[in-house]
Amino acid sequence: MNPTLRQMRAFVALAKTGNFTLAAQYMHVTQSALSGLIKELEQTLGVRVVDRNTRRIAVTETGNELYPLFSQMIDDLDRALANIADQAQLRKGIVRVAVPQLMACTLLPQVIAAWRTRYPDIGISLSDSPVEAVTTRVLSGETDFGIGPERDGAPQLEARELMEMPFEAVVPHDHPLAKHSRLGWSDLAAHPLISLRGQFTERLLADMARRNGGGKDGGAGKDDGVRDDGGDAERDGRSNGGGDGRSNGRTNGGSDIRTGNVRDVALRPAHEVTYMTTALAMVASGLGVTVCMPYAAPLVRLHGLRMLPLDAPVLTRRFFVYTREQRSLSPAAAAFIAFLFDWVGAADNPAGALRPR
Repeated sequence: MNPTLRQMRAFVALAKTGNFTLAAQYMHVTQSALSGLIKELEQTLGVRVVDRNTRRIAVTETGNELYPLFSQMIDDLDRALANIADQAQLRKGIVRVAVPQLMACTLLPQVIAAWRTRYPDIGISLSDSPVEAVTTRVLSGETDFGIGPERDGAPQLEARELMEMPFEAVVPHDHPLAKHSRLGWSDLAAHPLISLRGQFTERLLADMARRNGGGKDGGAGKDDGVRDDGGDAERDGRSNGGGDGRSNGRTNGGSDIRTGNVRDVALRPAHEVTYMTTALAMVASGLGVTVCMPYAAPLVRLHGLRMLPLDAPVLTRRFFVYTREQRSLSPAAAAFIAFLFDWVGAADNPAGALRPR
């Protein structure tokens, strides 16, 4: 006993109008087609749902029992289908994204503001998280996807590279290093370094040790986040005191200082904290210097600090969009990810990213 949706729609239309002619018009079918659907329904159920005579129809007791049930089912289905259509056409929906706390208060608000000018009816639920919690929230289904730096892989996750960014130094404006236009990592070794706990510092120290050791990994490139620029100004098109080859909108108002040799650099964090916001506040209080990504520039400025390019060597971090493996994204989430890649890849993007190669 499985009445079809068309049979149920025909009965509801007939019960509402009380007339075969009006019900047929409502259904956009002929009267004979409507009558056939009602007969098929009664045959399927094994009972009459309407009594007919030459002048009018009357809904039977069984029909009166079925009418509110069929009507509610059809209304619920129509609402669901309309909702799905709106989502498919990006007329409504919500995107849930997890990002590190620093990215949530610097880069993502810019992306969301640009997104809303194009899709004002699609909401963004932003989950600002500790870096290590980004992928956890993706795996749990709490968010549609996450954005974060390279981390040890999880078999249930798919990672797509979004951008690559160089580390930059952050110092107070009255710091001895602030008068220079760019620095080498050896310049930071003479000052207390404020760094982040966990894989941020572990990977940074590993990259530096790899460069210092000069062993089999000494010439590592993109795979481990180290660009082999080696501080050679002429090789990458820079001259002392010249411009930044990444065209990131900063001008060099002072001299280059890249003293010492990278093999002599031994970074030893004086303080390790959980959030970069804490590190920046400590730098602003004169407790040391730190390093961060270019997208943090708005927050660096709020703390009255200065960012300086770092090379000898240029160390970079790759950032990925993380999604659950073999799980389809909603149309809104898929559209937001595509928008994000376009935004980062734009020539005038303010993130300071190196475009994926």
